[in-house]
This record gives sequence, C-alpha cells and structure tokens, in this order.
Amino acid sequence: MRRLTVVQLLPALHSGGVERSTLEIAAALVAAGHRSIVISAGGRLVGSLLASGSEHIELPVGRKSLLAAPGTLRRLRAELARLQPDIVHARSRLPAWLAWFALRGVPAPKPRFVTTVHGLNSPGRYSGIMRRGERVVCVSDTVRDHVLACWPDTDTSRLRVIPRGIDPAQFPRGHQAPESWRIAFAREFPALQDGRLLLMPGRGTRLKGHADAIALLARLREAGEDARLWLLGTREPGREAYVAELESLARERGVFGQLVISPPRHDVVDAYAVADLVLQLSNKPEAFGRTVVEALSVGRPVLGWDHGGVGELLRALYPSGAVRWRDHAALAETARAMLSGPPPMPVTMPYTLAAMQSATLETYAGLVHD
Repeated sequence: MRRLTVVQLLPALHSGGVERSTLEIAAALVAAGHRSIVISAGGRLVGSLLASGSEHIELPVGRKSLLAAPGTLRRLRAELARLQPDIVHARSRLPAWLAWFALRGVPAPKPRFVTTVHGLNSPGRYSGIMRRGERVVCVSDTVRDHVLACWPDTDTSRLRVIPRGIDPAQFPRGHQAPESWRIAFAREFPALQDGRLLLMPGRGTRLKGHADAIALLARLREAGEDARLWLLGTREPGREAYVAELESLARERGVFGQLVISPPRHDVVDAYAVADLVLQLSNKPEAFGRTVVEALSVGRPVLGWDHGGVGELLRALYPSGAVRWRDHAALAETARAMLSGPPPMPVTMPYTLAAMQSATLETYAGLVHD
C-alpha cells in the first residue's frame, strides 16, 4: 500500500476513550510508514502524540461558538488544502461538521471522509453527521444497532464494526501485583484489607452506577459476606458534591467503613490483580466497556448489567457475569456465587489493540483504493 496521509480530528487531547483511540491509530499509522496528523485544540496528550511520530495542528475544532466557527472553518479548509490528505477521519460531532463543510471547498482530488461513532449519540440532525462518512466506524455492534435505529436510512454498506481493544501485554493473564505494591496498598487503604474486594473503576459521574455498587456491597454484607468496595477513579476535581452524596449513601446503608473512593490511578492492572470481583454497573448503556476486557484479560471475574456494550461484551466473553438490568436481587445472588467460585475465564481475547489498529488501517486502504 502506498504511503497515506491521514488527518484525524477531535475536540482536544486531554483524556478519554476517543483521545486514546486517536493516539492508538496515530501510532499504527506511523509504524506502517504513513503520515499521521491530528487536528485538535491541544491538551496534555499532545506530547505523547508527537513522541510517537505524528504531527499536531492546533485548531479549536471542538469549540461550540457561532462567532468562532466561520474562522475555524476557513483555517481548517486552508490546512486541508495544504496537507492534501488521503483520509480525513472525524471522531466527534462538531469536528465532523467542520470537516464536512471544509471538504466542500478543497480542490480535487478530495480526501475521503471517515467518521467513528464512539458513543450512543442522541438522535437528530446534529448527531446524524457521524453516519455521513464514506466509511462509518462503529465501536461495537451496540453502536451499529443504535445508528440504524436512530437513522434508519443509513447506507449499511458504509458501516464497519471495529471494536476497541486492549494490549494484552499491558493486561497479562495471571498478573500478580508486586509485593511492594501490596504493602503500599494495605498501608494506603486499610479498609479494603482482609475481606473480599469488589473493584469498580470509573469516572465520578452518576451514569457509572456507583450507587448500585454501594447497594450491592450492603446486600452482600447483610448476607454475611465480608465484602469491601473500591470505587477507583471516582474522586475527581469538581465531583466533590457527588462523592459526598455517595459517602452519605454508604453511611445510610451501614457500609461506610468498608468503602474507599479514590482518584484515578495509573496502576489499574495491579488493582485488577488484587480484586476478587470487578463491577461494571453503568445505569446508562455504554458504547463499549473497555474495563470488562481489561479485567478479563488479567483473569479477574466481571459482573455487570446486561445492556449496551457492556452486556454485549459479557455475553460474548463471560456470560455468567451478565445480569438483567436493575435486578438487584439477582446481582447480589450472582456476586455471591462468583465470589465462592468464579466461572472459568475466556480462553482467548479477541478484543485486542492490534486487531483494532489493523482493521482501521485496512478500512483506510480499502477506501483509498476503492
């Protein structure tokens, strides 16, 4: 395949799943000998992007301002005319609209337009731009079904399901947390020691279902299980009121002393390794559910609500961990069963980073040579 120039657009490069996927594809492009360019408003991940061999152009393509939009559109059109990319890949709605209009003024040969639907966007014209790519990447079958339900006139031949993936080397099966890490962990979180550890990684937002996790902890302890709960990643700046609400709920349910709510950490693989059960209880369907794949890759059992991308992954990889949404009695019953004897782990892990990167680059190549 000839050397391609690929431009990816997203609002900013701070943190999150969209940003992570952007950097992962950028790295794959560079490794394959292509030119990789990212256009965004910048952020703390720009350094990592540049270090991997990609280029970055700073433009406020995610700024929702009617006054700023015309100027941003002109600058974007000029950059695309200068770069002459083969592919323009938009990963968010406003950047997609800007790219859509900018490409109208770019001289031939025009770049091919790709979009990725990373989330279960609300129906309507604004979100509908994401299904207008010449190729529309859906990060799960759940997302593909959502696109067709919201925009039934979508050309299905344009849709490509490319699930997100993890690097198995970063989440190796049977990983053991180092002794030094365990000692530091016990010193930092004495409330989590000696019992059965429930781990729920997730941002500090109500949508992640932290209240359901606390209710599960209370049910387990009422049934005689010495369970402890670690809400990892929930304590974030600006979320103080929400954390206080969770702490108040834990006091009401009598489990405050067995609960830890901590900030995000970079050693999540060690956290998985010491957990007896990993929870994924989002009360709103998610597009994918990367923590399910991470935990199962390490070899830890996962329990979650059977809806959205999380349910899709659990049904495919670990069906014993999928529980009907809002059936709290079944959730507690399944948790007790899994703590006493977790079902076998999946033999293989198809949701890998390499598979995602390869499928995306194949999508680019197929479109360019179509």
